[in-house]
Amino acid sequence: MAFFSPLSFFLLLLLSSTLSHAHAWVGVNYGRIADNLPSPDKVVQLLKSHGIDRIKLFDTESTVLSALSNSNISVVVALPNEHLSSAAADPSFTDNWVQSNISHFYPSTKIDAIAVGNEVFVDPNNTTKFLVPAMQNVYASLQKFNLHNNIKVSSPIALSSLASSYPTSSGSFRPDLIEPVIKPMLDLLRQSQSYLMVNVYPFFAYVGNADKISIDYALFRENPGVVDSGNGLKYSNLFEAQVDAVFAAMSAIKYDDVPLVVTETGWPSQGEENEIGASTENAAAYNGNLVKRVLTGSGTPLRPKDPLNVYLFALFNENQKPGPTSERNYGLFYPNEEKVYEISLTGDVVGATPPDSNGSKVEVTGQTWCVANENVGAEKLQAGLDYACGEGQADCRSIQQGGACYDPNSLQAHASYAFNSYYQKMKRAAGTCDFGGAAYIVTQPPQYGKCDFPSQ
Repeated sequence: MAFFSPLSFFLLLLLSSTLSHAHAWVGVNYGRIADNLPSPDKVVQLLKSHGIDRIKLFDTESTVLSALSNSNISVVVALPNEHLSSAAADPSFTDNWVQSNISHFYPSTKIDAIAVGNEVFVDPNNTTKFLVPAMQNVYASLQKFNLHNNIKVSSPIALSSLASSYPTSSGSFRPDLIEPVIKPMLDLLRQSQSYLMVNVYPFFAYVGNADKISIDYALFRENPGVVDSGNGLKYSNLFEAQVDAVFAAMSAIKYDDVPLVVTETGWPSQGEENEIGASTENAAAYNGNLVKRVLTGSGTPLRPKDPLNVYLFALFNENQKPGPTSERNYGLFYPNEEKVYEISLTGDVVGATPPDSNGSKVEVTGQTWCVANENVGAEKLQAGLDYACGEGQADCRSIQQGGACYDPNSLQAHASYAFNSYYQKMKRAAGTCDFGGAAYIVTQPPQYGKCDFPSQ
């Protein structure tokens, strides 16, 4: 038999995976408005150690894009609002920008999309009129560099772009935006097979209406739900109701075919006295329950077949962000890389229970092992195996052909061995049994044939 090659096996699996339907995923926004954050190289290692394989940036900082090179982490970059007028007025500006900030790094840095501006409709500098021309010029520049089939172009909008969002079925865009901006933007997204970027924050709706909105409804906890009086659909959480309000607004102007990605959502762990609900407990509940909800793979009540894809806000607490206390406390991590609260970013429960458990938190004590989660599919398992045996420098000699743990010769068995080798090598540190949701912790030694799994 041929010598086991993770790379060649991965190529075969990748080919077959393209025939399956898309899986829902969770990414994280990596903001840097702070003076105490780890270096980009350390951030990349932090992302990998916690299984985060998608991030969104707010610029194209070269040190960050260089650090992400060959990391296999997918990246959304941004052309900031202050460049919109230049990008709209001069195609040579976007040509130079794409050459310097995109093609210079791609494909070693896995740039997936460009966010042209951010919440432009509420920009105090009145940049709305520049948005669509800027997007069109960025897309044209990508075409010139033959990147338009690999890199999407979009622009994140806030829910304030809606004239109505409740009940959900009444969702509609502001009339002043529809003809000059929304329709031409959605036309471009349709033409380029891109998606609408939307920032969704149930926290803001809850703070403004805490006397009317149940905290359990806002945090994905058990609650009676809300029935939409317009279409009869029942909503069990505010997040999905808000997302469907955008879908309803798109449907009202005949753009049902344009997909949607939630490019920001989160909950602050601290806030001002008047920011009711801002707490560590609520932030952990919102983000933890959201991750589990998203990774079920099902869509919203209005779009049940479209997977929900989201980017959490944000990776770090950012100490130089202006505004109320909450703005500086959306982070999943402190700048010293410690977690602000304990949640899984991959949908698995914390502790020694398999992925199909009831989701309760279980403390891990005594000896533990790390095994593969077959439910995530072959592509994620192989990607995790490649990382563990490659950059992770796990001892994978035993799963090569002729090795003591080559049999059974299955992806799950080999991945489990590699994941556990890495986990034990890292002294079972928090976050080292993750691999993008492809692994979880058990308290009994795994049994694969006659192979003995190492322990610490």
